[in-house]
Formats: sequence, C-alpha cells, structure tokens
Amino acid sequence: MSNDETDTTETTRDGQLQRTPGKGRTPTARPIEPDAPGEFGLVQLWWGDGKGKTTAALGMGFRAAGHGYRVHMLQFMKGGASSVEDVRGEYNAIDHFPGFSYENTGNYGWHGFLDGSEDDEHVAKAKAGFARAEELVRAAGEATLDESLPLDGPPDAGVHMLILDEILYAVNRELIDSESVVALVESKPESLELVLTGGHRRPEYLLDHADLVTNVRKEKHPIDDGQRARKGTEY
Repeated sequence: MSNDETDTTETTRDGQLQRTPGKGRTPTARPIEPDAPGEFGLVQLWWGDGKGKTTAALGMGFRAAGHGYRVHMLQFMKGGASSVEDVRGEYNAIDHFPGFSYENTGNYGWHGFLDGSEDDEHVAKAKAGFARAEELVRAAGEATLDESLPLDGPPDAGVHMLILDEILYAVNRELIDSESVVALVESKPESLELVLTGGHRRPEYLLDHADLVTNVRKEKHPIDDGQRARKGTEY
C-alpha cells in the first residue's frame, strides 16, 4: 500500500472515530462534578414477573449520578422480611455515591404473604410513601432542572431523576389507586426523568403516559425451586 493510500485510510478511520460518542477514546473514570442532563424528561415503566426491574432502575440511577446528575430513589413495599437483612447492598453503595440518595417507605413483611404483617399497616405505609412521592415531584417542579444541583443537597430541593421503586406493585396490591399514580405522572415537571417499577400485571392505566415500557419476563427463576433471596444478588 502506498503512503497516499495509508494516509487516506487513517484519515477515513479518524473521521469515523470522531463521529462516535466516545470519539475512539478508551473509557476512563473521571471526577464526578455537578452537572445537568440535556435530554431528561421521559416516563419509564419497568414491570413484569422477571427479576431485574429494581436492578435496572438502580443501574440507570448510578449511571446518571456518575454524570453528576441528582438522583433519588423512593421504595415502596420493600420494608424487609425474614429472608432479607436489614441493610441491603444497594443502600450501602448509594450512601457512598455522590448525588444518589434513597428512602424506604415499605412495611415489614410482604402484603398478602401471610407473614404476620397487618394489611392496614401496609396500606398506611404505601399511602405515606405516595404522599412523599407527590412532595418530591412538586419539589422537582420548583427546582431549575436544566441546571446542576448540589450533589449533597436534599431531594426536597429537586432531583433530575426520581425512581419510584415498586410503586406499580403497590397499585397491583391495591394499596394505592391507579388514578392517583396517573395524576402524579401528569403533574411531573417537563425535565424530570421519572422511573416507575414493579408489578406482574401490565400497567394499562399508564401506557399512554409512558415513553418507555419494558416487560421483564421470567423464563426461569431459582425461587421456583425454593431458593430464598441471596445476599449480593437480591439484596
């Protein structure tokens, strides 16, 4: 190959690399500094009978926080059970990660599982969690989401991404009503990325309001053979 051909090939390759998101650079970690997302504002639904809905939401949360965006996760239902320790791996990780925070509003046990927990307590916790979700959405509406937010600031001062984990399951269990969730989604500010997870039933009531809908389907799960929740994978 002549020098002219080599130069042309290298120039073409360099041009192709420059058009890729990473411009051909090997990914490297960089310091996390407060920043604002340029394309947030969608509504995501993650539902289904398979494992991975919360895991996916957490992955997006860490990814967003890694870019310096403010993220908060509010969990319904998951108040603990005899098969799960009081501290979960994701809580420890979030606590050490700038820009990411969480709250748990679940009652001990799991609604409908005959584990000794009271239905009224589950309802009360779920309703309190929903009231908290409304507060967080209103707070996001009062913040300037096209600007960076303090990574150590309270979620009440606004967040770029709000994850409502297991809220769809709470609707399935009739702990909160679907109409209220629709109203919550409709009230969100334009630039808030809102992620709702949970439930084994297709959330028909929200499909017209969602931009992304993922059905996490189970093909095989060790729980069907009696495997309990495992530390490091389920909590």
